[in-house]
Order: sequence, then C-alpha cells, then structure tokens
Amino acid sequence: MHLAYPAVLSALLFCTGLYGVLARRNAILVLMSVELMLNAVNLNLVAFDVWLSKAAADTLHSGQALTLFTITIAAAEIGIGLAIVLAVHRNRGTADIDKLRDTAESHDTDGPDRDASTAPQAEKAEATA
Repeated sequence: MHLAYPAVLSALLFCTGLYGVLARRNAILVLMSVELMLNAVNLNLVAFDVWLSKAAADTLHSGQALTLFTITIAAAEIGIGLAIVLAVHRNRGTADIDKLRDTAESHDTDGPDRDASTAPQAEKAEATA
C-alpha cells in the first residue's frame, strides 16, 4: 500500500475533526471532534512508521510506540473532559458552549460596570426608606 492513502485519509479525518471543533456548540461533540483529530494523528504516526521501516532493516517502531502513548493520554483526556462536562451540565443545566460563556460573563462582578449596575438599586432603596 502506498503512503498516500493513509495520509489522505488522515488529512480528511483531521479536517473533519477541525470542522467539528470550530462549528459545534455542544461540549460533548467538541470532545468527540478532538478525539477524531487525535486518531488522525495516530494514523499518520503508524503509516509513517511502516513506511520508514521498509527503508531500514533495524527499526524500533517508535511511531507505533508513540501512538500507544497518545491513545493512553487521549483516553485520560476524554475521561476528565466528560467528567467536567457532566459536572457543568448538572450545575448549569446545559452543555452548550455559547450559553456557558454567556453565563460566565454575566456573573462577572469585578468589572467597571459593577458600580453603574448597583447605583439604580441604591437609589430605589433610598427612595423607599
């Protein structure tokens, strides 16, 4: 098999994953897209390792070993990522990234608008007293 076939498949998988990261709003779908990108990299590592092993008689298969490490780290990453997404979903009620960003920005009370937003409330309290 030629090197071009797995390289083209890997490029298509990576582009699909990149589109998923940039276009999706659900956090779980973003995590799935990141996994797709990592699998494309793993496919490239194995394909180039096999291609380079044909040139040299004594090889260490370092591409395949690095792929095993990448799979292990990706499994840990997806486990931690899903735990974070589930905790956020329990607290906020949504896994939509845009809504989470909006709620995080609306709870910011350290900004310069803090005094302007509390001023009408102080005037109402003085008027009723």
